[in-house]
Amino acid sequence: MTKKLSALALLVAASLSGCAAQNATPVAPESAQKVAAPAETGVVKRDLADGLYEMVLSPKGDALYVASAEGFKDVQGGVIYKLDPTTLKTLGRSHTDLKNFALAISPDGSTLYATNSLDGGITALNTADGKVKHRLLFTERNKEGYPYGARQVLLHDGLLYIGGVADPAVIWVVDAQTLKLKKTIKNAGQWVTGLMWSEQTGRIYVANGGGEILIVNPRTNRIEKRWKPLGDKPALLLNMAEDSATGRLFVTDNSKAKTTLVLDIRTGEIIKQLDVGDSLAVKFNPKRHELYITQRESGKLLSLDATTWAVKQRWDLPPNPNSLLLSDDGQTLYVTVKQAFNKDHSTNGPDSVVRISLK
Repeated sequence: MTKKLSALALLVAASLSGCAAQNATPVAPESAQKVAAPAETGVVKRDLADGLYEMVLSPKGDALYVASAEGFKDVQGGVIYKLDPTTLKTLGRSHTDLKNFALAISPDGSTLYATNSLDGGITALNTADGKVKHRLLFTERNKEGYPYGARQVLLHDGLLYIGGVADPAVIWVVDAQTLKLKKTIKNAGQWVTGLMWSEQTGRIYVANGGGEILIVNPRTNRIEKRWKPLGDKPALLLNMAEDSATGRLFVTDNSKAKTTLVLDIRTGEIIKQLDVGDSLAVKFNPKRHELYITQRESGKLLSLDATTWAVKQRWDLPPNPNSLLLSDDGQTLYVTVKQAFNKDHSTNGPDSVVRISLK
């Protein structure tokens, strides 16, 4: 395994051109698809594949797409899985020549965007046949000569914002139709780790590994403000969520500060610091007024009352719950659960997808 692969594999695990050929694989018979009976009411778990990361639902809600980097040891390429969002059974899969991490989908559901972190790129795939439509590999290289890792992707107003893992980091702004680079926002701190568009402020919020939140104006694609909510305390800020009704911004840290920050989305001031422990993915549910947080180290998923901050429910999802996805109606939560890496970057089994009914 190369130094590049080792470093970036660990980074994305802690969270996160020319068109290559891509093959559609026939769906396995239903009898071969192992979907676990729920361990508790409303929970369905599917052991799926190695290297699972982010998920996205089709706009119609009839398909759940899951990005897989597959294995990091002696495995080339990745897979995009298409699952039934209710049963988690496989509807289709697309084998890709590069490994997949973060996902976004076009408003009409025709195009899926996947970041290729280890190769520093973004790929657009046709959801109708799973084939590559466009690809862009970024030219930036670090001092060792390796590509900047393309970690998170945000689709907003016809543009893709892609965070570059570097020091100093960058944010690439890409045309979503053509995958042509329109601008590179520089000096984004150490490692861009999270991206979020705010409905309330009309700004893009960027988290980084230096403990900063950057506010980007999408009309000018310039950084307008830089916040450091924990000051000089070490922090590796990761993922964000917004309560647009109250103007609260939720920011997680599972590495250094091991907390979830509740910030005023306009000023950056700390409203509350949630002492729930290591916090990775975060989602706010306005329909149920709940906050969901994955805890990678403890193997748990928490549901908190978003007013009192009381823990309403805990789900045990060992060993390492990772990414979260919430359905548009706020009644279904999806989680990817990762296996720990061995010293040789192999794992002891496949990663899982979990569907939780919140009704």
